[in-house]
Amino acid sequence: MSVSGHSLQALSWRKLYLSRAKLKASSRTSALLSGFAMVAMVEVQLDNSYPYPSGLLVAFSACTTVLVAVHLFALMVSTCILPNIEAVSNVHNINSVHESPHDRMHRHIELAWAFSTVIGTLLFLAEVVLLCWVKFLPVKSKESANGTISSGRAAAITSTSIMVPFALVFIVFAVHFYRSLVSHKTDRQFQELEELSNLTRLQNELDHRGDSSIMQAPCSAHFP
Repeated sequence: MSVSGHSLQALSWRKLYLSRAKLKASSRTSALLSGFAMVAMVEVQLDNSYPYPSGLLVAFSACTTVLVAVHLFALMVSTCILPNIEAVSNVHNINSVHESPHDRMHRHIELAWAFSTVIGTLLFLAEVVLLCWVKFLPVKSKESANGTISSGRAAAITSTSIMVPFALVFIVFAVHFYRSLVSHKTDRQFQELEELSNLTRLQNELDHRGDSSIMQAPCSAHFP
């Protein structure tokens, strides 16, 4: 195999290991967060005597359902694709990388990664805020009758005021990380293309020198 062929094989194996790592991280994160959301939905105790705002209950139910659905989708994609990639990665054969479905299923892997780490995490932050409102809103203090804010509402407002800046920082970091990653991949692709071009040119020069030496050998044999 030529030098350029080895470089392409190394690139394919690097993509395979990256896809496997993303699927493993997605499956673990999705299983953890979806389990927490289900426990929060089941274990939350509503006060029947308190008139909850209908919008709060609808938002809590919808956020929990979407959160579980998103993470279960990411978990399903990881469960279906990961065994096929693991089976290929455990084979000690450099040419077996072409048997892996990570190139064909690249969009599904990236979608599961985005659902689990970006959309799922944002929904989880919203789930925590809504859970705090549902849990603490019925709690009243003795001073609330004098027109002051109740302790339960104060606790819910405090959790919201803490979580909103954190969510903004998370969004800014996600955008910055995505742009940095895209820039790094673009630079690496240009560098790899340049290396492959140099290797191809070197291979062609070596082949041309070999052909020239073969053509000169008969001439020297006829003219001593």
